[in-house]
Amino acid sequence: MKITPLHDWNLDPRQAIELQKQLAYEVVAEDRFEKPIKTVAGIDLGYDARNDTSRAVVVVLNFPALDLLETAEAILPIQFPYVPGLLSFRETPVAIKALEKLTITPDLILCDGQGLAHPRRFGIACHIGLITDVPTLGVAKSLLVGKFDNLGETRGSTSPLIYKNEQVGTALRTKDKVQPVYVSVGHRIKLETAIKYVLECAPKYRLPETTRLADKMASYRKT
Repeated sequence: MKITPLHDWNLDPRQAIELQKQLAYEVVAEDRFEKPIKTVAGIDLGYDARNDTSRAVVVVLNFPALDLLETAEAILPIQFPYVPGLLSFRETPVAIKALEKLTITPDLILCDGQGLAHPRRFGIACHIGLITDVPTLGVAKSLLVGKFDNLGETRGSTSPLIYKNEQVGTALRTKDKVQPVYVSVGHRIKLETAIKYVLECAPKYRLPETTRLADKMASYRKT
């Protein structure tokens, strides 16, 4: 997968915040698919504190069958400190290195993290989406910003995720009576479409198969 660099990674936190503010204006919250979605990708990210490295495993599945087609991984030294709201500056570089190793360019990337549901409307799903120029969405296991109310108990129930009087995403129940996931736009997709694909990629479990299989492959390679 060929990826053109978008910016320099040699930034301090103050510069990273300013860059997020600038790049947030470039996010496209509309469906901009160049072709039908036939492949979907997910990424698992982790850290090795002993070696001070970060690691990414990416999986590509066919869609809608969700069979595994390809995996790739990358390891890089950690270059950026842990700062809430700036996690993508720690994780995106290694995620991009793994994506570059793919022979299949996915039609849609589901990121295990936030997109527009971010203090500056620029989470990791937006970052990866802009760098790859591939439709991307965020599907997070926990909230970063925002509140929601009156979410139904059945699969497919939704509730707007509101932050500073603006909808930044949706709380989505992917399985009856289990904790929701939090869906937001990354790039080149609208929220309603993102919700649809998350549900289709999570036919049995709380998390999409993209996230589950990336985590499974990462765990397998650690053993």
